[in-house]
Amino acid sequence: MIDALDRRIIAAIQLNGRAPWSAIARWAGTSESTAQRRFNSLRERRLLHVVGTIELDRTGSGSSMLVRAQARPGKGLELAELLAERPEVRFLALVTGTADLIVDFVARDNEELLRLLYTDLPGAHLITSTEHVAVIRNFISAALWDTGLLPPEAVADLRPARTLPYERAGWGQAPTPLTALESAVVDELAKDGRMPVSTLARTLGRGESSVARALERMVARGTLHFRTLVEPALLGYEAEFMLWLSIEPGRLEAAGRQLAEHPGTKFLAAATGRFNLVGHMVLPRRTDLFRYTDDVIGALPGLVASDITLHLVTLKGAWTRMDQFA
Repeated sequence: MIDALDRRIIAAIQLNGRAPWSAIARWAGTSESTAQRRFNSLRERRLLHVVGTIELDRTGSGSSMLVRAQARPGKGLELAELLAERPEVRFLALVTGTADLIVDFVARDNEELLRLLYTDLPGAHLITSTEHVAVIRNFISAALWDTGLLPPEAVADLRPARTLPYERAGWGQAPTPLTALESAVVDELAKDGRMPVSTLARTLGRGESSVARALERMVARGTLHFRTLVEPALLGYEAEFMLWLSIEPGRLEAAGRQLAEHPGTKFLAAATGRFNLVGHMVLPRRTDLFRYTDDVIGALPGLVASDITLHLVTLKGAWTRMDQFA
């Protein structure tokens, strides 16, 4: 469906969702007009979308609860559709293995979480069992994933200098809530992460300079990231899976830092419950899982147990329907 040039363009935008077309074109090896035309074609074909996302812990905007759900036989797709319609669902995938669906609920507080999980769970009549895993600290986020399709020089040029989550100090600092203007900017960028500042300002009825400053502040604080939503298979990664690990107390940070360095790690977080290290991973081929299990999982310090759930389809990412890009 796409060629090598498309992949290089996607890889450049993955490194920096708001990179100028001149930089994207330079590293993709094409002209600016061709880069823009290819990008627009990918969007129109619903293969690619860029969105702005906020860091929950830095803004106090909510907390993440990953839910492993088992559906009644033959009801997985019906359940997935019901869940995908909920605004509290940030991520949703149909998987195989010890779960049928993986759902990331984001709740503002315990009251909302209680309602979501125990009194108003969407599709509860289609669920046979659930397991809840609360995310407590990120090691790496999907917005910072490098596809590996461009040279290190491209990464240095395109990716803004920022501290990776597992290198970040001050996790105990109080969050900084978004201002009214910042919230408005985030809401618009959640629809289109590459929306020009001039369009943002016009849409919000604010001056360009104030909108630009708000955007720059959030990026500088690490509050705002830009996600490039694309199926990993289009970039040559045919195996997509969630990794669920039980790590001994006292070894969790070391194991998380080690796994975060692997090029196939898109997302990795410490969590509560039976699995205290949870990741979203990709590999070129499903057969690569054999060596990955031995050489990567097996080498982690303090490993007690592991589980893998293979993705069949991702319905939602970064609060966006993957099959309904604008």
